Amino acid sequence: MEKSARIYIAGHRGMVGSAVMRKLVKEGFTNIITRTSSELDLRDQTAVTAFFEAEQPEYVFLAAAKVGGIVANNTYRAEFLYDNLMIESNIIHQSHCIGVKKLMFFGSSCIYPKMAPQPLKEESLLTGLLEPTNEPYAIAKIAGIKLCESYRDQYGDNFIAVMPTNLYGYKDNYHPQNSHVLPALIRKFHEAKEQNSEFVEIWGTGSPLREFMFADDLADACYLLMQSYDEKLFVNVGVGHDISIKDLALLVKKVIGYDGELRFNTDKPDGTPRKLMDVSTLNSLGFKPKVELEEGIGLAYSDFLSR
Repeated sequence: MEKSARIYIAGHRGMVGSAVMRKLVKEGFTNIITRTSSELDLRDQTAVTAFFEAEQPEYVFLAAAKVGGIVANNTYRAEFLYDNLMIESNIIHQSHCIGVKKLMFFGSSCIYPKMAPQPLKEESLLTGLLEPTNEPYAIAKIAGIKLCESYRDQYGDNFIAVMPTNLYGYKDNYHPQNSHVLPALIRKFHEAKEQNSEFVEIWGTGSPLREFMFADDLADACYLLMQSYDEKLFVNVGVGHDISIKDLALLVKKVIGYDGELRFNTDKPDGTPRKLMDVSTLNSLGFKPKVELEEGIGLAYSDFLSR
């Protein structure tokens, strides 16, 4: 990518999109195109067509999506499927129509079968049943991968896809019902500390294993891939090691300075037993994450307090 290239970041105000923007600005890119959701409804085909024809971006980071945790995914199943299908279909198709040089689509580790062998390899896609609670979102993300592959196969478009692991960082979503596990824990422990609560309730048994990556590390990885990766197969992006939900909760408890106890509500779902990404492809390109989990939780908590 040339420093003066017209680069469109879809979803620039979200955690992922804002991390990508910080990275591009840091690297000296000067022609970044953005629109808020109130300025451009990415589900609206006519509006997206007009936007692409007017702005003529050369590179696209497709980070816009409707996202949420287990509760949101399971409650708003139709919205998660419809909204994400429309967003990715409109942007990928218009990127083809105007001849975008390269597009990066952001997927999710939930695309993999619930019982896929660990660590999750890219070739495990579509080899088994999905986790039921987030199946609509996963299907939408799988469709995005296949759109990128199909436009490459039929038209030769250089559209690539990345599958990030669980992310956290600046501008995360801390909504009590719609957030992912790590920001949800940050909010829970913060509120428990403020209210001098005797305990914090954790959903499930605490035994599931999850991998967590600071969003700015993801942005570094994606910048590297936009510069050096042009293959059809999507790429896992993660740190290559995981932690149990119980140990994660204990780490958040430590960072926030909460003195109460943990209570596990085993009537609530655990979700997938383990989700660890095989990141050998990414590592072969020379990428290594910089932010350790405890440091990252501290940075995220400071951001939470500032907001």
